[in-house]
Amino acid sequence: MLPNIISLLRLLLVPLIIGFVANEQWQFALYGFMIAGISDAVDGYIARHYDLRTELGSYLDPLADKALLVSMFVTLGLLGLFPFWLVTLVVTRDVLIVGGILLAWLLGSPLAMRPAKLSKLNTVGQILLVGTSLSVKAFEFDIPLLLHFGEIGVAALTLASMMFYMVQWLRHFSDHQA
Repeated sequence: MLPNIISLLRLLLVPLIIGFVANEQWQFALYGFMIAGISDAVDGYIARHYDLRTELGSYLDPLADKALLVSMFVTLGLLGLFPFWLVTLVVTRDVLIVGGILLAWLLGSPLAMRPAKLSKLNTVGQILLVGTSLSVKAFEFDIPLLLHFGEIGVAALTLASMMFYMVQWLRHFSDHQA
């Protein structure tokens, strides 16, 4: 299906974008990041509008999103553009989400793969922060206060999302105990 192919291509873009960032080719990194974002919107629209949703797509799409965002946060953190605490928080949340899904699956009580609205808002915040940071480097903007407040906003959303999922998991596992 076309949406799955687009998600796969977005996944393949990740190393290219990271390579641009690592080589400080900021405009190329920004354009690649923008292409990834647009392709995410396009594959989602096609899947919903033409009823082309698949089980594979329900895993592939968030995998591509997570691969891109986590890679970007780690890479920008290693380059000193994001503080260590923020990178740790973002990565920890995603590891906990994947860990919770795997644990539920291993225990024979799989979780539904539906992101919460708070999680979607968190993803939007992360995308805006990465996009803004890449824009700052690509076009030499001087907006440290905006980046600082962006980091605080992403941290707050990440913590809130992490707590939301932990409460959901506790309920899920409590309801499915033998």
